[in-house]
Amino acid sequence: MFTENANRIFERVIADYHRWDDVDHPMENPFEAGSLDALLYHKNWIDTVQWHLEDIIRNPQIDPVEALAIKRRIDKSNQDRTDMVEYVDSYMLEKYKDVEVAADARLNTETPAWAIDRLSILALKIYHMGVETKREDVSEEHRAACQKKLDVLLTQQVDLSRAIEELIEDIEAGRKYMKTYKQMKMYNDPALNPVLYGKK
Repeated sequence: MFTENANRIFERVIADYHRWDDVDHPMENPFEAGSLDALLYHKNWIDTVQWHLEDIIRNPQIDPVEALAIKRRIDKSNQDRTDMVEYVDSYMLEKYKDVEVAADARLNTETPAWAIDRLSILALKIYHMGVETKREDVSEEHRAACQKKLDVLLTQQVDLSRAIEELIEDIEAGRKYMKTYKQMKMYNDPALNPVLYGKK
């Protein structure tokens, strides 16, 4: 199934990243350029690096200049993440472009790639909550509480995976159709952000 493969790729990315645990370590994508697997690997690598940038910036002793630089990296990462989602959706649109859409076909609330985006983030939550369940420098109560949260996350992964599979099946059968919109983020655009275009 599609999501079984996606979840395996996400787990591999997270394991690959944690061999170095370094937000500056370059990505080494093992999949063929342009393939869906390569897109999924790249997508989760962006998410994984950003996860750790978000941790770093919350250090109460962080130097303000460093914090601003990291905030800029996070902003860029968010744009890269959005771009990767759109690449995955473009791949899906091309794949299903010849499907005969039923007259009563419906539009889903989100595209497959935005659902996959949530699955990618969920893989990170599962990994890091799993780490918390094994910590030896915390109380048993902490580990037990984290285990309960991990159980919920794992159930959520099963449910979200099933929902994505059903969405893809509906698209393949013409019961639902894809329609994508480019993310028109205004705060990054110097022509649309009043703080930026107001500067002389």
